[in-house]
Amino acid sequence: MSTISGHRFTKGHGTENDFVILPDPDGELDLTAAEVARICDRRAGIGADGVLRVVRAKAAGLGDTGAEWFMDYRNADGSIAEMCGNGVRVFARYLVDSGLAAAGDLPVATRGGVKAVSLGAGGDVTVDMGAPEVFAESEAVLGGTVHRGLKVSMGNPHLACLIDHDVAALDLTREPGFSAADFPAGVNIEFFRPVGVRHVAMRVHERGSGETRSCGTGAVATAVAAATAEGLDPLREGSSWTVDVLGGRVEVVFDGTTSFLRGPAVLVADGVLR
Repeated sequence: MSTISGHRFTKGHGTENDFVILPDPDGELDLTAAEVARICDRRAGIGADGVLRVVRAKAAGLGDTGAEWFMDYRNADGSIAEMCGNGVRVFARYLVDSGLAAAGDLPVATRGGVKAVSLGAGGDVTVDMGAPEVFAESEAVLGGTVHRGLKVSMGNPHLACLIDHDVAALDLTREPGFSAADFPAGVNIEFFRPVGVRHVAMRVHERGSGETRSCGTGAVATAVAAATAEGLDPLREGSSWTVDVLGGRVEVVFDGTTSFLRGPAVLVADGVLR
């Protein structure tokens, strides 16, 4: 049983949603929740919204998924998450830049299924996020105000709430209230407002991490809710959306069958854990 002491890491981000990447190709790390939380601590650790463990799918016990690599994503509090749209772009960029995969089309296994990623030697990364699952509305409570929102699953749970004022005015230092009956495993909550034609501004409170500068699955869920608010069916009709987040901008495309997320993936530092 190994520990993380002396293990190499890379730091990266997608629209400032940041991650510590731990290469573990043979699945030797026994990564605990406490270790993840310590790594992600912004004062006593490296600081990140989550950890991406890079492990071969077979070493992770996934069998034949069609993908060589599995993204073991952990939230900043150490909890396990199904999927991360920004994380999978950063994960793919790491694979290519470290020589573990070639640029082009690349399948990546996640707990939310195998995701098809397309990337060049540099620049933005595009991910096929799959068909969103849309459910009934639910409510989030923020600062005593109730906001109606659309329940969307992107392999992980979201509640995307349309608001009528500037998202910059929101206080997301605390987790918004939500229905535990609707979301027994917790939920990522987005608040968004239209700022142009098929263009929205969004902020997000992620379960297990708090407010983050960006959320890829949340951007897709927000685009689903924005399209629905305009009377469009993103599961049947094609449309393209620009989503502004605190850390930058991503693009979401619906083609009537699936959804795509496109945005930057940047590696910024390497080091060794102590």
